[in-house]
Amino acid sequence: MGLAMTESLIELKSLRCERDERVLFERLDLTVQAGDLIQVEGPNGCGKTTLLRLLTTTSADFDGDIFWRGKLLNGGNGATRLDYLNQLLYVGHLAGVKKALTARENLNWFCGINQGHQRCSIESALEEVGLFGFEDVPCHHLSAGQLRRVALARLFLTPARVWILDEPFTAIDKQGVANLESLMLEHASGGGCVIFTTHQDVKIDRIRKIDLHRYKGLAAA
Repeated sequence: MGLAMTESLIELKSLRCERDERVLFERLDLTVQAGDLIQVEGPNGCGKTTLLRLLTTTSADFDGDIFWRGKLLNGGNGATRLDYLNQLLYVGHLAGVKKALTARENLNWFCGINQGHQRCSIESALEEVGLFGFEDVPCHHLSAGQLRRVALARLFLTPARVWILDEPFTAIDKQGVANLESLMLEHASGGGCVIFTTHQDVKIDRIRKIDLHRYKGLAAA
């Protein structure tokens, strides 16, 4: 891709987040560069999902600053936020799949809101996640694992550089886990970055782990 692998994409400075008078984390500094695979870890309730949501800009309930490619994201100009969102793909706990639609229709909609830019065909993406032959099955007929695979098929389609994935390995089998690990590594090696949580052991050597419990606030102690 010709992208600088030392390029700083996201920077967090003195991030602090409080919920119900309990400090989840504070004094969190983090620089995410092109090529980074970052696993956010820590015990349940430490704020892992909250942090990922802050990074998607769906919540602004925090103190500190978030920068995108050197420009202030929170409180900055709208053009910076729009540029960031155009480079972001978030897959959360929920599959985010319309069950009344087929797998193909869900991904057609996804590609439509991304202005038609996609890395491969929808059929190829579904084949990659093991859903060949299920393209036109309404999603309410699919299992939880299959719904998860429809959501993960977006990773094969998206041109976004920033992937934020909350428990992406949930409800997929061993082969699916191995395929997703390979895809994440390929994405990072191509100049993207991946920030994710998981309770599973991930077999990728170059992962950088951030223990969010280390940034636990004194009020939560």
